[in-house]
Amino acid sequence: MRQKTIEEQYKKMTHIEHILQRPDTYIGSIQRTSEQMWIIQNGKMIQKEIEYVPGFFKIFDEILVNAADNLQRDTRQHKQSYIKVDIGNEITIKNDGLPIPVEIHKEYQIYVPELIFGVFLTGSNFDDSEKRVVGGRNGYGAKLTNVYSTEFTLEVCDGNNYFKLVWNNNMSNKQIPTIKQLKKDPYVSISYKPDYKRFGMKEIEADTQALLTRRVYDLAGIYGSKINVYLNDEKIKINSFQKYVDLYLPTEGAIKIFDKDMTTPRWEVVVSYSPTQFQHVSFVNAIYTAKGGTHVNYVTDKIIQEIQNEMNNNKKYKSIEVQKYQIKQSLWVFINCLIDNPTFDSQTKENMTTKVSEFGGSSEEKFKVTEKFSKALIKTDIIETIFQQAKAKADAKLNKQLKGTKTGRLHGIEKLDDANDAGKKNSELCTLILTEGDSAKALAMAGIDIVGRDRYGVFPLKGKLLNVREASLKQILQNEEIENLIKIIGLQKERQYTDLKSLRYGSVMIMTDQDIDGSHIKGLIINFIHHFWPSLVKYSGFLKEFVTPLIKATKGNQTIPFFTVQDFNKFAQEEDIKNWKIKYYKGLGTSDDQEAQEYFKNLRTHTIQFRYDGDDDDSSIDLCFNKKKANDRKQWLAQYNHDLYVDHTKSELGYSEFIHKELIHFSMADNIRSIPSLMDGLKPGQRKVLFACFKRNLKQEIKVVQLGGYIAEHSAYHHGDLSLVSTIIGMAQNFVGSNNINLLLPKGQFGSRAMGGKDHASARYISTALNKITRYIFPEQDDHLLKYQEDDGQMVEPEYYVPIIPMSLVNGAEGIGTGWSTSIQNYNPIELVNQIKNRLDGQPFQPMTPFYRNFDGIIENLPNGNGIIKGIIDCNEATDIITIRELPIKKWTRNYKEWLDKEMAEEGSQIVDLREYHTKYKIHFEIQMVDGFVSDLKNPLEYFKLSTPASCSNMVLFDSNNKIKKYECVSDIMEEFYQVRLQFYHKRKEYLVSKLDREVQLLDNKLKFIKMVISEEIQIRNVKKIDLVKQLDKNGFTRFSQLIQVKSTKVKAFGDSQKQKKNVDDDESEDEQVSEDEDKQQKKQIQKKLQSTPSIDISEFNYLLSMPLFSLTYEKVEKLQEELNQRVQSREALVNKEISLMWREDLDKFLEAYEEMNEIELRLINKQEKMPGKQMKKPKKKNDKQDQKIVEEKVQKSKAIKSKDPVEDILSKYKKQDEKQSQLNSKQVEFNAKQQNQKLQESKQEVENSKQVSQSIQGRRIRKLKVESSSEDD
Repeated sequence: MRQKTIEEQYKKMTHIEHILQRPDTYIGSIQRTSEQMWIIQNGKMIQKEIEYVPGFFKIFDEILVNAADNLQRDTRQHKQSYIKVDIGNEITIKNDGLPIPVEIHKEYQIYVPELIFGVFLTGSNFDDSEKRVVGGRNGYGAKLTNVYSTEFTLEVCDGNNYFKLVWNNNMSNKQIPTIKQLKKDPYVSISYKPDYKRFGMKEIEADTQALLTRRVYDLAGIYGSKINVYLNDEKIKINSFQKYVDLYLPTEGAIKIFDKDMTTPRWEVVVSYSPTQFQHVSFVNAIYTAKGGTHVNYVTDKIIQEIQNEMNNNKKYKSIEVQKYQIKQSLWVFINCLIDNPTFDSQTKENMTTKVSEFGGSSEEKFKVTEKFSKALIKTDIIETIFQQAKAKADAKLNKQLKGTKTGRLHGIEKLDDANDAGKKNSELCTLILTEGDSAKALAMAGIDIVGRDRYGVFPLKGKLLNVREASLKQILQNEEIENLIKIIGLQKERQYTDLKSLRYGSVMIMTDQDIDGSHIKGLIINFIHHFWPSLVKYSGFLKEFVTPLIKATKGNQTIPFFTVQDFNKFAQEEDIKNWKIKYYKGLGTSDDQEAQEYFKNLRTHTIQFRYDGDDDDSSIDLCFNKKKANDRKQWLAQYNHDLYVDHTKSELGYSEFIHKELIHFSMADNIRSIPSLMDGLKPGQRKVLFACFKRNLKQEIKVVQLGGYIAEHSAYHHGDLSLVSTIIGMAQNFVGSNNINLLLPKGQFGSRAMGGKDHASARYISTALNKITRYIFPEQDDHLLKYQEDDGQMVEPEYYVPIIPMSLVNGAEGIGTGWSTSIQNYNPIELVNQIKNRLDGQPFQPMTPFYRNFDGIIENLPNGNGIIKGIIDCNEATDIITIRELPIKKWTRNYKEWLDKEMAEEGSQIVDLREYHTKYKIHFEIQMVDGFVSDLKNPLEYFKLSTPASCSNMVLFDSNNKIKKYECVSDIMEEFYQVRLQFYHKRKEYLVSKLDREVQLLDNKLKFIKMVISEEIQIRNVKKIDLVKQLDKNGFTRFSQLIQVKSTKVKAFGDSQKQKKNVDDDESEDEQVSEDEDKQQKKQIQKKLQSTPSIDISEFNYLLSMPLFSLTYEKVEKLQEELNQRVQSREALVNKEISLMWREDLDKFLEAYEEMNEIELRLINKQEKMPGKQMKKPKKKNDKQDQKIVEEKVQKSKAIKSKDPVEDILSKYKKQDEKQSQLNSKQVEFNAKQQNQKLQESKQEVENSKQVSQSIQGRRIRKLKVESSSEDD
């Protein structure tokens, strides 16, 4: 081979020659390649393998991006409105907007258009100190297209002049430019004929044209909201990035997560699901970054973090540790962003390399994942799909551990009493008894002595079994109880059992209490077996239940067991149960050893086998334990019938029958415990607390732990002590975000808004009492109108109370039951009163805004019926200090502080320093931000997460008929409450009238009796009682049993003087009361002599005959007459009183009490909890020579700025509070006098109440009062 000469070895190329010789450096490969690319086809984006030349695509993109860059440079005087693209063998791209000046550059003595498009390394993008968001960077751009074209035509009109220049032969030849004056809208048009030969092409090919068409659609998606994009004279009908993303998604219902609030002038992000691998479609300053880059990583990492946070915080997903790469492979991210002076790893600009810290933009323009976006992401199936994919990989590993084996003696399982034959030859005949706790195990062990230990084993459950249908494998393996059951029974996951020989036990017997919680435990065990081993559920006799009596009735030697309340109620209706001794068995621990042995002697009587009846059983079990069946459970519970029950005398029970007749009672009870009543806003536990406090007339302080014991005793509370204590504490809490009216008083540390009440002291150290205002809300007269319940033969709290205002709205509600949940905001008691008064005047209820007592923020109603709760924030532009003076409701101080700390610790944080000046009642954060932060801050409430939704779309309550119901708006709740409460005012009037009627009748009979005795019309001296009774009956005196009955449900439930066995008058004195034994003997003797009038009971006139001798005096007669006249007048006034007036009077009394409560609390706040004066000062900079006058001007300006949100009215409250404090001080003397008077009134009320408390609620004989008293005291 001939050696090359020096001239041949070393060459000097022109710029054009180098570009043509080394295309990879400038435009990429000019070789044909086959690749999967997105193209537009039939109005949708499809990924298809096409043949194209990358360099050919690049020279088109350079001109297209150049036209798009002009949009970033446009001004109001030259607003860009279109980009027009024609694709054929010759390609034309035209745009208007900011024109290129048709002028000669003074330095280079060449027309500017020619300089830009015909001279290398020229342009407007070389000043790196200037922040630009355009695609051009290196000064090549359109010149590369010129070089790779056989003809390149440039037309420019700047509004006054026209310029046209044509280059030929790869920019080697230049024609003489055409320049003339032209008054026309500015534009730039570039037409070029690609050098097809250099690209190995003869003309534009179908695949290439499809690719270029897609690129024009890209531009429409990026800028379609600002300009019109035309392709071959047809406007592309895409006017947003969202609609552009729709082109990629396979169906209209495909996952698309987008939040307009997350869109900034620099960032638009849409997320969808990718079924195969991670995908992205991303643009930087209109450049299509096919390989992604730092911008894609930046966005994707934040989204992955949100998903990871949700999976870590959600119990459902905590079971498996999902790695970031597993999350990423399920994401499809669409990004359109603007970056300052972006850098790329090559001239082809497919991969951006700019550091995140250099992206540019203000803090408001940076990309942040909003709470709304995060919630939308969580609601999709993406997380579930990611979880399932990760779970599938973990399943194989975990399944190996989820296997039991048939082995003999087991070791290491605490509290297991294994059957001797378990795991051995006769294991199929063995039965495992699963008991509800240790006390139930003791009962089983006492009974096993009868049947022997060889084939019976006992294992106590610690509580309710895990719902495995919704649990993860990791949760199951970490659940010791599940693991033990698998080992004890010898179960193997995924095995289909055709016989029971491989198991350690051939059957499982469930032994629980006969209450609703016991039913739930049975259901959970059935669910456990059915979920993993459905073949065992179908196996007859594998699952059994051991039933014990719930109630026993004994008379003499006869004992009748009842396994359900319904059975006993039927018996009670048919029999006179007064002659029977009734014993309730609330738990298995109630039965003694002898009874246990009796149960096991009659094992068949106490054993019921579960029976599989087909697919209905499968669907019934799934209905109860599958979380996805919540709506089906709502329909199921809507058909609830309290009278349905299982017949425990049968030997078999179908699974469906168990679900629909027994387990349904637990599900309904779960709702009753979790969802309050519309009428009183109370859940059963809260109602029991209030009932016991009313019964005790709890005005004096008592330790919470002691009150818990009293409530449990007097209201038949059957749940844990901790739950009851928590209920009491919750009813006494009054910090912001808790109760608008706390029915109990907090004496001690009952919790604060720092931790949402969780920071309360132990129940041993804190005390409580009834709040004085409580009885204004629940008038004592209404106690006689309620429907009281019975539990264990004990009369307890009513089904609901009837307050004078809807407490379900005053204190709101939160709760999750079975199939149902509820969320109700708090509302202003004063507004509720005013609305009721207006309704009494015939006006309809109006929409209301939520209200939280002592909350200083803003609550707004939204058009969709929900609301939004905002905190208070001050923004000082001069010092860059943010002051937060209020947090949204239920955003607790400590949680918020932790969030701020986390934000401050992050790399690149905008927070410099944080200080706190909170008081018990007020929030006060001082946050020092970086320089210039406040001036760039556009939405401070959003940035600092000081805005939360107030949902009003899930208002669920039990109505007055105890039916669960969802309410669409607050007015619906108000109207139903109004109608029912109005009925109760009618009932109250009837009760009070009947009470007065009875009093009038009693006084009239007494007065008549005394007068007849004084006039000697009736002889009582030395007259036998039998003859005296006949005289009274003959003279028309009313028998005690025939007195007008007071229309009181409380009397019926708890007994009253009118129901006493002896019918002794309330005024009976001790010195004349006949002993019980003497009374019995006299009654027998006299009754024998009354055979002619057997209908007269000798005690019918005790209310007259037991009157003291003092009653015959003149003064007593006068007093009785006066009392009678007063009762008659009172009755007449009551009969004539309008029902509405009765309600109004109650409301007015409540308002007075409420105002007094607010005044006392406001005085306490102002006296003890003043806001601290010390505040954060911005640190001085070194060598800071800024003039002090300029600083003061900025401070004044910052005062005008305050918050970007309209909260000035709220902020002014702090000034008003100071003014109000001075007013309160001036009224202090008046207030003290008023308080003394109030104490005097309270003491009188206590005397009156003590009289009522002294009455026996169980019907005991009432002792005689002082001689002075002669009227019946109710």
